[in-house]
Amino acid sequence: MTISADDAYQAHILQGVSRTFALTIPVLPPALYRAVANGYLLCRIADTIEDDAELSFEQKREYSARFLRGVTGEDDSAGFAADLAPRLAPHNSPAERDLIAHTPQVLRVTHSLGAGQQRALARCVRVMIDGMVHYQGQETLDGVPDQIAMDRYCYYVAGVVGEMLTELFCDFCPEMRDKRELLMPLAVSFGQGLQMTNILKDIWEDRARGACWLPRSEFEPRGITLSLVTPGQGGSAFNEGIRALIGITHGHLRNALDYTLHIPARESGMRKFCLWALGMAVLTLRKLDQHPDFVDGQQVKISRRAVKATVLATSTCAARDPLLRGLFALAARGLPHRRVIPRGPTFIEGMEALHAL
Repeated sequence: MTISADDAYQAHILQGVSRTFALTIPVLPPALYRAVANGYLLCRIADTIEDDAELSFEQKREYSARFLRGVTGEDDSAGFAADLAPRLAPHNSPAERDLIAHTPQVLRVTHSLGAGQQRALARCVRVMIDGMVHYQGQETLDGVPDQIAMDRYCYYVAGVVGEMLTELFCDFCPEMRDKRELLMPLAVSFGQGLQMTNILKDIWEDRARGACWLPRSEFEPRGITLSLVTPGQGGSAFNEGIRALIGITHGHLRNALDYTLHIPARESGMRKFCLWALGMAVLTLRKLDQHPDFVDGQQVKISRRAVKATVLATSTCAARDPLLRGLFALAARGLPHRRVIPRGPTFIEGMEALHAL
């Protein structure tokens, strides 16, 4: 594949904005690598707008809408980048600021992709932006009401990414197209498993900026008021609530393994892309389960050695389903587990209906 200046920039900035995806995306086949990397960067641009502390709600809505029009080719991305880049708050990393400034380069790659790939990316960005607008101003230390509300939030920020990836995988691999209806609910569950892992790992960092995505329904019956909990002081009742959520997350990650094993064994790059993310999530859950009273996300961050071991073990067994199931069982041994039934088309259509409101 000829590497244009825009492709080269995409490969470069991916290293700056995500350590995890900079590791996993390059193992994909070249045609998929280009589309998935681009999709990730589009989501990262949308997320940077949403997370900027100094933009008002109206400004976020305006820039998000302009960005979406740029994705669909209806607006000038150069004007968007020139307007937004100088307004970004200082807390944004240099790589994030650079990404916003180079939005036109990213979108030129988007518009050079196949029609099916472009549709998948545009839908993902639209749904994600709709979700961000829906949740704008709702961040609170009180948490969300219940597990359904947490599911909805996870769909907007991660489940829809799973759907996008599945559309790209099916576009690339004809053998997977017949499994699309089976894969889509599993993809949403896969995304939620990864997102819930991050939510649990980042509890205290989120709290420091005034947000909590834990469901009150898991804590209030245990006598815990989430808005009053401080790092390391939640006590056994709080830890029990965390372990209950670890069990639900574990259930989603089991669905993620099922999803991965539906990818043809010969597609080792696609499998490794999924397996590496899945393996790192399971190991993070183990650390959370061992230290539910942690006070800082660094305490439950897996080591570089653990990452390397995950990459080596899953790569060695990537085409061998029984060994992969055995590896997962070994890594997840002793974790709480609550079975999670993947949500089918009704859930997805319900989310679509909510977007239209």
